[in-house]
Amino acid sequence: MLKTYHGSCHCGAVRFEADIDFAQGTGKCNCSICTKTRNWGVSLKPDAFRLLSGEADLSDYQFNTHSAHHLFCRHCGVKSFYQPRSHPEAWSVNANCLDDVPELAVELFDGAHWEQARSDLDRTA
Repeated sequence: MLKTYHGSCHCGAVRFEADIDFAQGTGKCNCSICTKTRNWGVSLKPDAFRLLSGEADLSDYQFNTHSAHHLFCRHCGVKSFYQPRSHPEAWSVNANCLDDVPELAVELFDGAHWEQARSDLDRTA
C-alpha cells in the first residue's frame, strides 16, 4: 500500500518526503559506495520524491562513470537519497533515513559487478 513517509539526514538540515509501497521491495547493493555507506535503497519514480528543505545543504559526489548523483548533507555527511546510475531520472531513498519505517524485506543487488548484474536483470524482466 502506498504511503507517504518523511525522512531526513542526521542533523535535520535536509528533509524530504516520499510515496513508498514497501510491498514493492527494497534493496541492498554491494557496490563500493553502497557498501561503505550501508545504503538500504528504496527505488522511486521521480514524482514520488519531494525535497522539503535543505537543497543548499546538499553536496554531490560522483565517481567512476559519473552517472549517479550521490547527494549528502554537507553538515552531517548523511546520504539520505541519490539519483542512481541504473535510473538517472529516478530516486533511491535510504530506508535508514525514513521515520517510522516498518519491518523491511531485502533484495540484494550485485553492484560490485554492475554490468553483469544489470545484464542478468534485463534478461529476467
